[in-house]
Amino acid sequence: MKKKMAAMILMAALSAGLLSACGSAQEPVAGSGAQGEDSADTASTAEAGDTQGTGGESKGTVKVAATSVPHAEILEAAKPIMAQQGWDLEVTEFQDYVQPNEVVESGEFDANYFQHTPYLDSFNEEKGTHLVSVGEIHYEPLGIYPGTVSSLDEIGDGMTVAIPNDTTNEARALLLLQDNGLITLKEGAGMEATVKDIEENPHNLTFTELEAAQVSRVLPEVAFVVLNGNYALEAGLNAQNDAIAIETSDSEAAKTYVNVIVVKEGNENNEGVKALVDVLKSDEIKKFINDTYEGSVVPFEG
Repeated sequence: MKKKMAAMILMAALSAGLLSACGSAQEPVAGSGAQGEDSADTASTAEAGDTQGTGGESKGTVKVAATSVPHAEILEAAKPIMAQQGWDLEVTEFQDYVQPNEVVESGEFDANYFQHTPYLDSFNEEKGTHLVSVGEIHYEPLGIYPGTVSSLDEIGDGMTVAIPNDTTNEARALLLLQDNGLITLKEGAGMEATVKDIEENPHNLTFTELEAAQVSRVLPEVAFVVLNGNYALEAGLNAQNDAIAIETSDSEAAKTYVNVIVVKEGNENNEGVKALVDVLKSDEIKKFINDTYEGSVVPFEG
């Protein structure tokens, strides 16, 4: 009888232990009310920790509007570095050159990254916006790319060249052609040059003026084209390997058309944006740009 009683007591103790262990395992899942909120808070804290890095508390979010190539790609490379400093970098891609400025002007975004200063100045004048540059990051050299002709030495009389038709990039294209001895522009034409400013055209070249994004599509039909760095990338071309000639880093165009980080006037001292500019100018991001784009996008050293 005593042995039977002892066995019953042992079984009861084991059952109680098993029930207690199962209950502990289920509590975080089944908990509700205050316990459920504690669990959610713990999860949120863990997620926030990803953007806190070694600096302790999260410093906040920096919202940046950008076009996809190469700007959004460069910003994605900057994200983990920003996170180490406590900043959550939120990047939204746009497919046009108007909305990124509008959302910064409205205050919806802290900054944008897609444009050079001449375009910014023109936009402010036309739209009445109040946007300013706070950091020069990279430039995208224009290049001469082969179509039916593989070398400038092979250019024959009357051949066709496709160039961008917007004021900014047409002037750059013509200056690049002049630098390579194909044409001569009127004195003083500079950054406002158009085909009407061509003074000497020894090869009697014909110029097809197209929207910048469309130029690469006529490669099989013309002797060669002059392409922006970003559109060359989208066409699968690389300035270092595929271009016949490109703008040099010390050229007037490279210095003029460097791509910038832009904020609304009055927000120049935004701490998150200042941190972003520092990161984008860092050796890590310069290496990313050089390794990824191999000359089609170049870090600005000015």
